[in-house]
Amino acid sequence: MKPWPFARRGLLSVARVAFAGILWLPVHIVLIVFTVVSFALTAAGIGLVLAPLVQMMVRAYAGRRRRLAREWSGVDIPPPYHPRPAGAFVGSPRRWMWLVRDPATWRDLLWLVGGAPLGVAFGAVAPAGLLYGVQGVVLLPVIANVVSGDDTGYGVTWPLNPISYASVPFQGALITAGVLYGAPWLLWALAKYDHSLLGPTGKAVLARRVDTLTQTRTDVVDAQAAELRRIERDLHDGAQARIVALGMSLGMAEDLVVHDPAAAQQLIAEAREASSLALAELRRLVRGIHPPVLAERGLIGGLRALALTLPLPVVVEGDLPGRPPAPVESAVYFAVAEALVNVAKHSGGRAAWVSLSYLGGALYCSVSDDGVGGAAPRAGSGLAGVERRLAAFDGLLRVDSPPGGPTVLTMELPCVLSSPKTSPSSATG
Repeated sequence: MKPWPFARRGLLSVARVAFAGILWLPVHIVLIVFTVVSFALTAAGIGLVLAPLVQMMVRAYAGRRRRLAREWSGVDIPPPYHPRPAGAFVGSPRRWMWLVRDPATWRDLLWLVGGAPLGVAFGAVAPAGLLYGVQGVVLLPVIANVVSGDDTGYGVTWPLNPISYASVPFQGALITAGVLYGAPWLLWALAKYDHSLLGPTGKAVLARRVDTLTQTRTDVVDAQAAELRRIERDLHDGAQARIVALGMSLGMAEDLVVHDPAAAQQLIAEAREASSLALAELRRLVRGIHPPVLAERGLIGGLRALALTLPLPVVVEGDLPGRPPAPVESAVYFAVAEALVNVAKHSGGRAAWVSLSYLGGALYCSVSDDGVGGAAPRAGSGLAGVERRLAAFDGLLRVDSPPGGPTVLTMELPCVLSSPKTSPSSATG
């Protein structure tokens, strides 16, 4: 690690630990007092209004700490709160009971109580250690020139011989480097403490998982019903209509074959053309269900073929040690297709890149572009459709799209690959 990034990361972590531990101590104390008082006033009726308002402040503060834990230490803390029931407005007994019965309310209070002394300890250790090390490097050699016979605190007494004179700054440098190295770990430990109480418990995780699976199943059923309606509509308006016309043409030709052979021949020619068009319609429908290119070339080859149809250059690369199941291949193919269409329509980018890999029992696919950024999986957007498509396979979509770009979409689908590939089409290119 280069010296400056190492020192910069350490100094930033020291400042963040001090900020989260010491400067926010009054917030902990105020919220603890407000929580206890608001619930104590419930018997007087004031708590029915005051307690929900205080808990809104507590949860807002806890939400801020969750975001900082994710941004500063990479510790993701999902909110554990039960959904608010209908009619639970501020001041109603229903809202008060909702708060009291939610275990996360009391875990928030426990987090406030325990986080106050822990934050002070962590917030004091890092700056104090840094100052102690720096003064050993900077101040003690200066003091050595004007003070004699004074203990430095490093186990060295003035006057110093040359070896001891050099050892004092060296010890201070070691202490400073140790604090700079350890400060990010202190920040991570504080984030893990927040995770232990601000995150969902095992039961809450299971309940959230059940809700997610229920919603996913509903979305899949709705998507399948919509897809069936689309196929029925396309068959009725396209291939079926052409086949009906084909039958009518052949019937008319059968009537004319004896009396007017020339007209019969013309009808047969039209019937042949109608049969070709009906076959093309059927092939298009089949391609929309499961593209034949996936069966012929595999996922990477299919995505390369898809890239050739887009109005901007798309580089597809990857090397999979086997083939995913056909439904997963199809889901990734259509998800990438939808993402690339969004790139072409909305990103303003000049190029896109698709990368596939397999690691730890999951297939990873990233789609990136050099556009203007600002993409978000809002309701009604194309990315929301990609999320629903992946959720059917327990997959995830992560979106990194800051304003100004670039945009990187990362899809993760757990799956088991088939036997190792033998086709050269999946080589990097």
